[in-house]
Amino acid sequence: MALLDKIKDKTAKIGVIGLGYVGLPLAVEKAKAGYKVLGFDIQKEKVEKVNKGINYIGDVVNSELEKLVDDGYLSATGDYDRIKECDCVTICVPTPLDKYKQPDLSFVVDSTKEVAKRLHPEMLIVLESTTYPGTTEEVILPLLQEYGFKVGKDFYLAFSPERVDPGNLIYKTKNTPKVVGGVTEKCTLHAKTLYENVLNAEVFTVSSPKEAEMSKILENTFRIVNIGLINEMAILAKKMGINIWQVIDAAATKPFGFMPFYPGPGVGGHCIPIDPFYLTYKAREFDYHTRIIELAGEINDYMPEYVIERLMDILNENKKCLNGSKILMLGVSYKNDIDDLRESPALKVLELLEKKGAEVKIHDPYIKNFSHKGIEYKTVDLTKELLEESDAVLITTGHKKVNYNFVLENADIVFDTKNVTKGLREKYPEKVSLL
Repeated sequence: MALLDKIKDKTAKIGVIGLGYVGLPLAVEKAKAGYKVLGFDIQKEKVEKVNKGINYIGDVVNSELEKLVDDGYLSATGDYDRIKECDCVTICVPTPLDKYKQPDLSFVVDSTKEVAKRLHPEMLIVLESTTYPGTTEEVILPLLQEYGFKVGKDFYLAFSPERVDPGNLIYKTKNTPKVVGGVTEKCTLHAKTLYENVLNAEVFTVSSPKEAEMSKILENTFRIVNIGLINEMAILAKKMGINIWQVIDAAATKPFGFMPFYPGPGVGGHCIPIDPFYLTYKAREFDYHTRIIELAGEINDYMPEYVIERLMDILNENKKCLNGSKILMLGVSYKNDIDDLRESPALKVLELLEKKGAEVKIHDPYIKNFSHKGIEYKTVDLTKELLEESDAVLITTGHKKVNYNFVLENADIVFDTKNVTKGLREKYPEKVSLL
């Protein structure tokens, strides 16, 4: 049977390489759509958890995962030889930056090589990992064609950027529009048909993988630039004695031509602090420097240091020194109401606090313990005694589970970098400082 027919009648077996924040939700949705799905991961712990129906990703419903596993629609393995069983394979592995902000495609390349060894006729491969424009055709395609198969004839290759927003209560994998760009028209058709059979959202096609790759970079470049802008505005507004949060609220009343972005201690997650720099790397090949992206990155990277500088000033105003002070950080994840620590600016703030000699304790309702740069940390319960003994409370993540009224009642100094005390701090104007 032709692959397109197998995709349409859902007899195609689907492989998903990488069972993280992107791969597991995608595997679950494909299994819910009626496909038999086999997940691959090099981490034995993830494989074992999936096969036991144990969820470890916030955007996946525990009961759904358990039922899919029990019913035989979803399983996981670390045996890449089982790729031979799959008709369609989606690659959802990390694409980090190294310390020089150069792309690290090693996970993508290694996964592709594993697929290439087991490639068979009538097979679809889709890359979802974010990368620079040209990766699918310049890096992935040659590896897949090493064994004599021809793209568009023997197998099909496409790029479809992931669009995962951890903790988003409205848009999940199932209902988020998808972009697809295949190496050939047949490649695009096969990938588009698969996603249309899985998602309850528009599948928008572009003329090649490059356009699809660039669309993901554009989405996150838009965000990093605007966040960099508002962070710089926040720094300037503070120097001018202006409340930037009121300024944003005022500007947001305009029903056209403005979209509110908010300042903070930096940017986190996999997308915003990483993806745009894939483009700056690729741009050098064309003797072009993406100055706006690089400048926005510099501003955002500076924000943890700015938070420390502000905290030092706040303590000085209260005749206290940061060195030796007891600082309580509220929140360590990179955004509110999730347990995701990837690229969290709070981790940089933590490093700087400890480097300055502060005694730091952390409360995060979503994280009990974590490891950072070889150091193990345990979070603490939020108590009246803890707040009273702290020289300052530093709000670095705006978790809704935290009782901020309780914090303001019992703390002496609160530095709110997320504006979560809005509507409460009017009772304690002498206690709260904003970013």
